[in-house]
Amino acid sequence: MGGVRPWDAWLVGGAAGVAGLLALHSAVPNGFGRLGSLLETFLPWLGVAVPPLGCLAVLRRSVAGLLACLVPVAVWLWMFGGLWFSSPPESYDLTVVQHNVADDNADPAGTARALRATRADLVAVQELTTAGRPVFEDVLGASHPHRAVHGTVGLWSAHPLSGVRPVDIRPEGFPGSWRRGLRATVSAPGGKVAVYVVHLPSVRLGPTGFASAARDESAALLGARIADDPAGRLLVVGDLNGTVRDRGLGPLTSRLDAPASGFAFSWPASLPVARIDQVLGRGAEVTRVSALGSTGSDHLPVLARVRLR
Repeated sequence: MGGVRPWDAWLVGGAAGVAGLLALHSAVPNGFGRLGSLLETFLPWLGVAVPPLGCLAVLRRSVAGLLACLVPVAVWLWMFGGLWFSSPPESYDLTVVQHNVADDNADPAGTARALRATRADLVAVQELTTAGRPVFEDVLGASHPHRAVHGTVGLWSAHPLSGVRPVDIRPEGFPGSWRRGLRATVSAPGGKVAVYVVHLPSVRLGPTGFASAARDESAALLGARIADDPAGRLLVVGDLNGTVRDRGLGPLTSRLDAPASGFAFSWPASLPVARIDQVLGRGAEVTRVSALGSTGSDHLPVLARVRLR
């Protein structure tokens, strides 16, 4: 009797490993270097490992290896197929464009014009500078006459705003000049909706792993605010510096619904591999998100359609 061929074992093991990481990503520990969060940031890209494994299985005439490759394919489709294949409803009540415009953007006027051209009802921006603010006010003023700005985040709206106030999401030790959150109520044609515009702290990948402690703390603070907010319809729009599957954002994202359709990778603009710019809802359904063209920022704008339940 012949034993198991080495190539069969390697291919089956590789396919099983990919499927396991996809399905059991939450079991990857976050204690050292936040490896779990790092994996979850790029989770859909694990599927890229399957075609090479399949090609090797064909070259090596490994039936077992080829069959094993079907397992990660099935798991990937179960987890992400809806984002790719689902058909969102045609009707919607609001369009929202979210964009980190970059504080070193050499063409803020061009960026503002690109956002205006989307004809979105709401335009939310982060990394708005003192010099850039009047540029955005000038470009967006006619189409979006209602605005709210706090620190480096801003909201321009085609519909009236009320109840504008800052939202303090500063992690411990951050200075008072760090102002990256606001809340406003938008009087949209379909009804009022509370909108949070936020920018969570950046993360860094270094020798000690995925440095996201400050971001995670800020997400927890924002999640607590959302939990206490009595609004029946609510949107969180902003640069969260993380994907919706990143467990570090769990205290926030567990209270909100993510879009049902569209990958909309938004960062980095030169080769987008993750959507860290988010439009999330509670009592307001974000039916689809899509990434738009480059504006000179290191992020791509994200356009979302919203139904007010």
